[in-house]
Amino acid sequence: MRRIHVLVGALVAVLTLLVGACKESSPSLATYPAIKATFGTKIDPDNLANYANQGKPSYILKDNTTDNPITDKGATLGRVLFYDVNLSKDNTISCGHCHKQQFAFSDTASASSGVNGFTGRHSMRLINSRFSAETKFFWDERAGSLENQTTQPVRDHKEMGFSGANGDPSIDDLVTKLKAIDYYQELFTMAYGNKDITEQRIKNALAQFIRSIQSFDTKFDAGRAMVGNDVAPFPNFTIEENQGKQLFIAPPQFDVASNRLGGGLGCQGCHRSPEFDIDPNTKNNGVIGVIGSLSADITNTRAPSLRNLLGTDGELITPAMHDASLTTLDAVIDHYNAIPLSGANTNLDNRLRPGIQAQKLQITAAERAALKAFLKTLSSNSASTDVRWSNPF
Repeated sequence: MRRIHVLVGALVAVLTLLVGACKESSPSLATYPAIKATFGTKIDPDNLANYANQGKPSYILKDNTTDNPITDKGATLGRVLFYDVNLSKDNTISCGHCHKQQFAFSDTASASSGVNGFTGRHSMRLINSRFSAETKFFWDERAGSLENQTTQPVRDHKEMGFSGANGDPSIDDLVTKLKAIDYYQELFTMAYGNKDITEQRIKNALAQFIRSIQSFDTKFDAGRAMVGNDVAPFPNFTIEENQGKQLFIAPPQFDVASNRLGGGLGCQGCHRSPEFDIDPNTKNNGVIGVIGSLSADITNTRAPSLRNLLGTDGELITPAMHDASLTTLDAVIDHYNAIPLSGANTNLDNRLRPGIQAQKLQITAAERAALKAFLKTLSSNSASTDVRWSNPF
């Protein structure tokens, strides 16, 4: 009997050692001291914010996610990376420096400041970046996916400075830098199962966070849910808002001189409801300016969603277009009302040049007011204040 007691005691001791070893090699979510020390209550590893299962209206069908679905862990890591100045060579600039939450993740400055100068184009709004048939990113679509876009500003000499040229450190130097930071060792372990840090993992986490930023609590969404389609009058809209919606959706009718006879304004041809994403086949929209230069740029063919374009005052949250040249909603409407036809622009979208002439819509004062009223229904303030997308530092 005594031998049995001894054997049982020894077995208990071995099991206790094994359990302790497992705890050391595979920490639970409750044992991430660096995350807790750095972020306090802003990030709780035991109770992560909901990024993966936010839900969306049934009529939102477009999605440019491929093989990098959003997870709570991955998006949490992406949030930290997005706001961390360690991603710049001199620890002064983060992604959030140019894409500010309070401005629909854009910037009020025409060009955003970087470590060695300014961005070449205006910072694009990031609201609802996921909900688009367009998979390419940047104004000129040079990135084939959001994942490929995310570290290009990091690698840019002017923006964040890990270019590997002009005396800059390289992206490998950034990876080495992040490996030495204790909270990244824990965040990458939490997101990927081990603390290995690679550029691809950085790209994926940033893309997950950006795709998680969404807004579907607008007056438009409330009305769309009531009628089941985009065209029917929305019961919660005013007469003017419904008129503006119809003008947005319906194509214009032109005479032989390209002077509009009637119909709508044709905005829907490129900015497609209900996501209000940009048609992937869209070419240049007639804006060919370059910030700080008199040269022409006809390569800009992408645009962000029109959701959260306006503030509560019905005006633009930030300047519009890649060169930030249009600073009011009236200026944007003026541009589409009479498209400038430049000989330098060989890439103008054919939808903006009926026949061979530039579009002239001849918008009336009543139509302008109605369109503005409708566009205001596409905006909501919630994404600009939601703590999930705020700076965790």
